[in-house]
Amino acid sequence: MPLQSNTNRPKECVIVLCKAEHNMPGTDTATTRGFRVQQTEGEDCLVVECFGRLVSENVPALKQAMLEACTRKRRIIVDLKEVPMMDSSGLGAVVTLHVSARTRGCKLEVINASKQIRDLFSMTNVLSLFEAAGRCGGRMG
Repeated sequence: MPLQSNTNRPKECVIVLCKAEHNMPGTDTATTRGFRVQQTEGEDCLVVECFGRLVSENVPALKQAMLEACTRKRRIIVDLKEVPMMDSSGLGAVVTLHVSARTRGCKLEVINASKQIRDLFSMTNVLSLFEAAGRCGGRMG
């Protein structure tokens, strides 16, 4: 799936995880009752790593981080590796963020989702919004 870009970068979608342990500065942007969001900038993307349960009380922290992310990069990767559980509010937030990102000209990708989250995405037909990331080298799970 081609990325929308005004540069001469390749149009192929290749997900690069840009984590803080690779000497890239990470920024903790939000913390709510054990839930934390960390943003790390890569060359062509912004990785938003989530830590903790993505449930109703933590949704505002993710939404705030994502709105800030859309102003900085056109490609945003939400890494759910450290999110063991997501409820319907978390699911709704991911869908809302996907729509908001598209309206702002950004591309939102979700990677490293647990089996519980993949099953939730599949049961609610949300998985198709993010299948492109899996086809282009990223992983939903």
